[in-house]
Amino acid sequence: MQALIQRVSRAAVRINHQTHGAIESGLLVFLCAETHDSAAQADLLLAKILKLRIFSDATGKMNLSLQDTGGGLLIVSQFTLAADTRKGNRPSFTQAAPPDQGRALYDYFVAAARRLHPIVATGEFGADMAVELINDGPVTIPLHIPAPSPHLE
Repeated sequence: MQALIQRVSRAAVRINHQTHGAIESGLLVFLCAETHDSAAQADLLLAKILKLRIFSDATGKMNLSLQDTGGGLLIVSQFTLAADTRKGNRPSFTQAAPPDQGRALYDYFVAAARRLHPIVATGEFGADMAVELINDGPVTIPLHIPAPSPHLE
């Protein structure tokens, strides 16, 4: 499972020119489920995101997590994080989870986030979304929790 997280001063996702989800200071998470991912990868990724110390403390050092600051979490599905650009000029998305699996893992991730964090907003899985943000720092971090390698029989 992959995520691209951005520390933001504010962020919003709009669908059909209507705000669907918005946060003030916190993290914007672009989330991508891959073909072999399961709830286990979602749990590990969420734990990492919530505890990642990328917010400044009183001395200006990146030493605080989202949980420490109580900031918002805006979660947006983005299958294009699974893009394979090694061949040619047209990306391949074969590593992205099929839509049903992707939606299930996205919904699982959002539900788990809502259980663990007080401020969670979302986009809409599969929708055409416009995301606006003010990146704070800028701080942008890619995260990848790979699925376990299948055992050879």
